[in-house]
Order: sequence, then structure tokens, then C-alpha cells
Amino acid sequence: MTEIVGMPLDRVDGPAKVTGSARYAADHRIPNLAYGALVKSTIARGRVIHIDPGAAEAAAGVLRVVTAQDGLRFAQAAEPIHPYGQRLVPLQDDVIHHTGQDVAYVVADTLEQARHAATLVRVEYAAEPPAMVLADAQGQPETATFGQRSRSRGNAAAALAAAPVRVSGRFSTPMTHHNPIEPSASVAVWDGDRLTMYETTQAAFFVRQCMAEMLGIPLENVRVIAPFVGGGFGCKGYTFPHTYLTAAIARLVGRPVKLVLTRADQYTAVGHRSESVHTVELGATQEGRLTAIVHRSVNQTSPTDLINLNPVEGAASLYACPNVEAGGQVTRLNIGAPTAMRAPAGPADFALESALDELSYRVGVDPVELRLRNYAETDQATGAPLPHKFLRECYARAGEGFGWSRRDPAVGARQDGEFMVGQGMASSYHSFFIFPNAARALLGPDGHARIQCGTVEIGTGTATVMTQVAAAALGMAVDTVHFELGDTTLPMANVAAGSSTAASVSYAVHRAGEAAREQVVRLAVADPRSALHGVAPADVVATDGRLFLASQPDRGESYREILGRHGQLVTAEGSTGPDAPRAPGGHSYGAVFAEVRVSRVTGEARVSRLVAAIDCGRVLNHKTARSQAIGGIIWGLGFALTEHSLVDRRLGRILTPNLSGYLVPVEADVPDIETIFIDQPDPTGGFLGARGLGEVTATGTASAIGNAIYHATGRRVRDLPMTPDKLL
Repeated sequence: MTEIVGMPLDRVDGPAKVTGSARYAADHRIPNLAYGALVKSTIARGRVIHIDPGAAEAAAGVLRVVTAQDGLRFAQAAEPIHPYGQRLVPLQDDVIHHTGQDVAYVVADTLEQARHAATLVRVEYAAEPPAMVLADAQGQPETATFGQRSRSRGNAAAALAAAPVRVSGRFSTPMTHHNPIEPSASVAVWDGDRLTMYETTQAAFFVRQCMAEMLGIPLENVRVIAPFVGGGFGCKGYTFPHTYLTAAIARLVGRPVKLVLTRADQYTAVGHRSESVHTVELGATQEGRLTAIVHRSVNQTSPTDLINLNPVEGAASLYACPNVEAGGQVTRLNIGAPTAMRAPAGPADFALESALDELSYRVGVDPVELRLRNYAETDQATGAPLPHKFLRECYARAGEGFGWSRRDPAVGARQDGEFMVGQGMASSYHSFFIFPNAARALLGPDGHARIQCGTVEIGTGTATVMTQVAAAALGMAVDTVHFELGDTTLPMANVAAGSSTAASVSYAVHRAGEAAREQVVRLAVADPRSALHGVAPADVVATDGRLFLASQPDRGESYREILGRHGQLVTAEGSTGPDAPRAPGGHSYGAVFAEVRVSRVTGEARVSRLVAAIDCGRVLNHKTARSQAIGGIIWGLGFALTEHSLVDRRLGRILTPNLSGYLVPVEADVPDIETIFIDQPDPTGGFLGARGLGEVTATGTASAIGNAIYHATGRRVRDLPMTPDKLL
């Protein structure tokens, strides 16, 4: 492996993005294109008793208004998750299950005509009182059919009862929504019985499968194109109904149709992070060694889906504890199906790490030392050692960078005028996955390489990193390698989610590159005209596009010379197959240290410093990794202090479906963030030793901020976001 992997290279797609030449789903210009607009229910529970599309149908440019009365049917009901985002198929009957449910789809010649006509569709409802928040839930919590699974060991109840020290608390996190810079969009183009979709998706092959199933056409008749995606965070990880509705209606009207969700549509059409309530109970010795952990959660789900994607992970795995009971249930509310949202473990991490901070004060042990006393050296489920876990190093290096040793442990000890200043820390922890993926390498006589994989780039730097991985495997310069992605005509790729892409795709890309290089080596050693003729293939190495004998660097020639002489294209495949080093279920780790300043006058908390150390295996590109880490930490900052979706509990409507009411952190809210990478390859993370990075950095931050607020004020805020009203 050469030094190419890990280098802080600029993004290969950067020029296309900053000059505007990058084409996202909605940017594609299709002849004879029509435009769609959704009509959404204004109630959250009840029935449609009458729908009148007449005024809309009579409006200028309108081609069709499709409602449940039109009998639009699909070949198969959607299954929950993988690859569908929800079980409910809209426009099938008159029942309203949740707020913002699709009740009509308008198609017109222009976008403006479609959206205007959507306002003319008249709908009469028989409304029933909705349940919009967990406090109003009607019915008992249920076990999810997808997502969270319960974990237990030992006898947590007995150990808790016998514990010399006990800490318990109830914590809550609000419903929050994804707000990627690019709203979801679908463009459906039919050519006979063949369908091409230009789609905003984290999983082009998921979309292809859904289109084939829902529309009753062969899989090979569907092509999905998604070369650029403007952020995902989970809301584009599955195929929600607007996508297959657009394809079905394009077939119905006989024209290509483009649907771009409005910002408000995003709040009811593509999932969200569900509201959750957590109960955490800790039992410990007087020295702070854990003897029992009980962590239970209740999470919102929709009336039609039993989905829990706020997993309780850390309680069962992060710390050494012999007696654990961890799990979650769901409650049906009249809100659409929740979905994965960046760092699904975040809500549970906030609850557990806040409770551990409480325990540290209860027993008089420094918060870092408390975590070290409960450090898990082995996998708590199997007992297997964890030699490639470097969380201990994360505590040490982030603490040193932050200056934790100089912290006065006394609550409220540091004042600065009107501000109370506090410092807190927390562990970060998140799963990563290795999914099946495939890649293809093509080497031409010009000495350049094309690497193909159907994965998508959601802003994480995948195209750049995979270019580096391929260049390293081939022994070529980065500027002679081009990575092609985002198209289902390319080799199969799994969803870009679950912190899986770095390990999964790099494994396939590296294998394809190695296989192509080996083919060229075989060509050279078998060719009497080659300087490498007759040498053992294993003795040939490649660097900067040149193949040469390891013991005689002057004896060799370039890819261009070898392939040019043969005038042929070399093609090789690689995949992340069943021999990948780890089945799904590994973890990345980190530590976050935060300093906050809380105003005595307004109660506002401002974060003044953040330092994080991350153990994510081998870092494949230090520049894109830093960008990912900073983005994840800012995500956690917003989760801690500003983000929450407000609902009208009586009318059943989301009150903040836009970026003026739903507050995300802006530049003035974010301090300088120091990121530190342990950068130790983990053999369980694929051939290159990389693990997931994007999500682990989004955990730990909210709890570190909350712990710092307690250190500053003596007030433990257990309900996110930690807004001024909770601190006055």
C-alpha cells in the first residue's frame, strides 16, 4: 500500500460542484418534461369524505390530478424498510393515518402550474382527535418489527437493588428532521416498458428494486441514475412513496415527470428521527465500578409501521458491566414512519452518558476516570478481546488537547462576568457495517484507469477516497484514475448508510484494482518485448503508473507502454463478499470534550470549545475525514441546543416545516472544533482497516455539552434541546 491512502487530497468532484456543472437529480433536462406536486392531508387522523379535483383539473397546464378515486394500484404492497421507507402506500383508500399523508398528485406542464393547481384541490375530511406526542399516546408500547432488539445479561434487577450507589433518570429527545441542502427529487422517464429514474437517493439499487416490484416490471428494465446527491443523513436511504408514485404517474400521463419536494414536504414525506423517552438506572460500587445498567426507551412510530431506529446500543456494549438490561419499544402516533437519521444511537448515547456523568459526581470520581474504571477490554456479548479498540487513547488525546487536567471539578466554580463556564465530556460510540458491494476496474492503452461502482456520493467524499484507494491498489497517480458511481448499470452497491461505505466500497475497489494490476503484470511477464519478460509476477511492484522489478527498480515499464503495445482494455472485478473480515456489527469509538458559557441573564448556552478524538480505524483521507468529523460534531451540537420539530397537538400539524422555524446551528453558533484521529488500521474493518466515521462523531457531543452545562450551573437538563427556558 502506498502513501496515497490517507493523504489529504482535495475532493475530485469539488470543481464540478463549485462551478455548477454537477447535475443533481432535479437538474436533468428531459424533453417534454411535466412536473408534479403533492397534495397533503391537513388532518392527522380520520377519513377523506370527499375530494374535488375539478378546479385543479380546469387550471392552465394541468394534465392530470390523481387521487384514491382513480384506482392507481401497485403490484405489491410495500414492506417496511429495506428497501421501502414505510409500509403505507398512499392514494389507495380514504383513511388518513398521519399528518401530511399524500391525498392527491397533480401533474402539469410547468412547476408553477402544478403547485398552483395543488392548492385548488378541495378535500373534505371527517377528522378524529390525533395523538401527536408520546404524552398523548393511546395504547401500550409495542415491540418493533424492525430496528431495536433487546439485550440482557446477568440479573440487572437484583444487582441494581443490591448496589451501594444508584443513579436513575428520565431523559427525552424530540422529533427532529433531516434538512439536506438538496430536497428529495424524482424524475421518471419511460421508453416503452423501460424506466429511467434520476433520483436523490443513498441507495440506487434499492430504488431499482422498488420500482420493479411496485410497478410490476422486470428488474433489468429499470435504471437509476444518481451521480450527485446533496446530502442524505438517512432521509434518502430508503425508497419513499413519492418516488414510485412519480414513476407510476409518468407512465399514466405518457410523459416524463419531475417531482421536487418542497421543504415543507420533507417534513412528512421522507421520515424523521422519532421522539423518544429513556429511563436509565445505574448501579455501582462506592468507587464507581458499574454493577448494573438498565436502559429502556419508548419511541414514536407511525400507525402502520412498527419501526424503532433509535437503538439502545451503548448500555449493552460500551462499558464493562456484568448485569445489563437494554431495549426499546415503540408507540404509534399519527405521524409518518420514522427512519434512520444520522447517528441513530445519538438519543440513547445522550441518556447513558448523562447518567454516567451524574454517577461521577455522586461517587466523587472524575468523569474520565469513571469511564476508565469501567473500560470494556472485551466484547461484552461474546467475551472476545478488542485489540483494535482505542477508546482509551481517545480519552487521553482529546483530554490533553482540551486541557482537562486543569479543570476545576467543583460545580459552578468558574465565572466570567454574566457567564457561568463549565466543561464536560462524554464517550462517542456507533456501529458500522460491511455490506456486499462490487466494483470494476478498466485500464486502457492510454495508461488511465476507470473504476466503476454503483455506490452514491452523498457529500462524504466517497468519490475522492475511492479514487485514492484505486490508485494505491493499481500503483498509479491519482490524476490518472477516474471513479464512476451513481448508476445501476455499474456494479452493484449497497446503501450508503450505516457508516458502511468506507469499509465496504473500499474493499471492493481495492480488490478490483489489484486484480487489474495482476492482469497487466501477467501480460508483461509473458511478452518477449517487455522489460519484465520472464520475471516472477510476485516480484513486480507498481508505483506512479510504472511496473518494475522490486530488486531492480530500473527494470520496468509503464502501464501505458504495456497496454499500448497490446492495444487492449483490461477489465477486472472485485467485491466485498462473504470472506470479508467482519459480519455486520462492528463499532467505532471516540471522546468529546466541550466547554460552554451559560448566561445568567438569558439562560442561553453557547459552546466555546469542542475537542474530539475519534477511533475509526484507518483514515483514508485526512481532509475529508476532518470534514466528516466536524459535520458530525455540529450535528450533535444542533441536537443538543436548537433542533426540534414542534407540532400542534390539537390540529395534528407540524408547525416548523422550514428552516426559519426549525433551527439548525449556523456559523455564529459553532466554535473552532479540534479533531484528532487515532488512525490505527483495524483488520476487522476490511482490507484497508477502515471503520465508519460519519456517525460516531455525531454521538457524544450532545451529552458532553449537557455535562458541561451541569458543571457550569448545577442544573441537569434531561430533555433536549437544552433551550434557555430550561436553564433560567
